[in-house]
Amino acid sequence: MNAVWLVFKEHFKNFYLIKRLAEFQLRLSNHSNYLGMAWELLNPGLQIAVYWFVFGLGMRSNAPHDGVPFIYWLIVGISMWFFVNQGVLEGTKAIASKYNHVAKMKFPLSIIPTYIVFSRFYGHIGLLAIVMVICYFAGYHPSIYTVQLLLYVPYAFILTAAISLVTSTLGVLIRDTQMAMQAFMRIVFFVSSILIVPPKGIVTDVMQLNPVYYLAESYRAAILYKDWYFISHWELTVYNIAIVIVLFVVGSILHVRYRDHFADFM
Repeated sequence: MNAVWLVFKEHFKNFYLIKRLAEFQLRLSNHSNYLGMAWELLNPGLQIAVYWFVFGLGMRSNAPHDGVPFIYWLIVGISMWFFVNQGVLEGTKAIASKYNHVAKMKFPLSIIPTYIVFSRFYGHIGLLAIVMVICYFAGYHPSIYTVQLLLYVPYAFILTAAISLVTSTLGVLIRDTQMAMQAFMRIVFFVSSILIVPPKGIVTDVMQLNPVYYLAESYRAAILYKDWYFISHWELTVYNIAIVIVLFVVGSILHVRYRDHFADFM
């Protein structure tokens, strides 16, 4: 457990550095675009429009789900996906792409994937705010249940950072990790309740093993359904907390074990 404590301590002591590097990375990734950081919202917006057209109008004839019009059901459920997907994919290649910049410095390598994920977190907060405004004008006003987002939003960040801690180390050791994660994240997207309502039974049971399912449904419960999701589905809550703990422990052990040899693999 020394590795876990070491990685935790590096994150705690360097929180301000993580925040500053995340802000710099956000500006760096958008500095050459004419619209700059607006793409952090435009890109998800365009994708949502396509999904609504295909899955809402095309496949469902815009039929509501549990009394909620499909477009609102979709945008709330998908609002965290763009962050999780980009965070994991960019976090996976974080150490491999940034290592040469810090190799000659006394730099806590474990925070590299975290600040990359953090740089995407700002876009998620902005998109979620817009989604809530849209839902507000549709009649879904904030309530006491909305407070749950103070649990679910940090969980989305912690989950993404924990996954990236594992995959960023594997990305150095095994160069195929990036391509494998791209394929895996496409599977994760469709094996969730972001676009479709899974039929009851074995399909739903399998989908619930996907943490993205929990995030999509918990966001909807907080904004649309007015339900204490983390209580009414406490088994899923415990399961997802366990996933984060396991990912962080495994990621910390892998990272600390191999980080002194990153230069050899690079």
